[in-house]
Amino acid sequence: MAGGTAGGAIDAARRRQTAVWVAREILPHEHRVRAWLRRSGTCSEDADELIQEAYCRLAMLEAVDHIDSPYAYFFSIVRNLLVRRLKRQRIVPLETIAEIDAYHDDRPSPEQLAAGRLAYGKALDLIARLPERCRRIVQLRKIEGWSQRQIAEHLGTTEKAVEKQVWLGVRFLRQAWSQAEQDADDLMGEHEQRGGRRR
Repeated sequence: MAGGTAGGAIDAARRRQTAVWVAREILPHEHRVRAWLRRSGTCSEDADELIQEAYCRLAMLEAVDHIDSPYAYFFSIVRNLLVRRLKRQRIVPLETIAEIDAYHDDRPSPEQLAAGRLAYGKALDLIARLPERCRRIVQLRKIEGWSQRQIAEHLGTTEKAVEKQVWLGVRFLRQAWSQAEQDADDLMGEHEQRGGRRR
C-alpha cells in the first residue's frame, strides 16, 4: 500500500513537472503552430483538435528532459497528426501537400522516439513483475546480452535451467504485452465510442 502511495506521489510530481514545462516551453509557441495550420488550410475547429491531441501526447510522456527543441518537437507532433488526418481524407489541397512536404524529415519523429521510450519502459515494468530468479536471468540474457553459459556459470546452475527460465520469462512477457495491447485497444475503442456519442 505504501509503495502504491509513493508511486502515486511520484506520478503526480511528474505530471506537475511536465505541466510546468509545457507552460514554459510549449505554450509560448502555440500561436506559431496555429498560424502554420491556418496557412495549410486547416479550419479553426480542426486546429483546436490537433493542438489538443498534441498536448495529450505530451502529457503521456514519462519525461521531457530529452527534448532539446520543444517548439520543433511540438510542431512535429502536430504536423504528423495533420498528415495522418489528411491521409484519411479523399481530397487534399495541393498547397497543403507542398507545405507539409517542405517540413519532411527522415529522422524518427518525436512520436516514434516517445513510443520507443514508452515501449522500453513498459518492457522493463513487465520484466520487474517476473519472479526474482527468472527476472535476473532474463535481464542478463535479453538486456545485458550474456550467453546462457555465462549466466549458468555466474549463477552456479546448468545451461538447461537458464534456458528454461528464459523461455518461461519470455512467454510471460509476450502474454503480458499482448494483454496490455488488447487492454489499450479496448480502452481506445471505448473512448472513441464515447466521443462519437457526444457528437
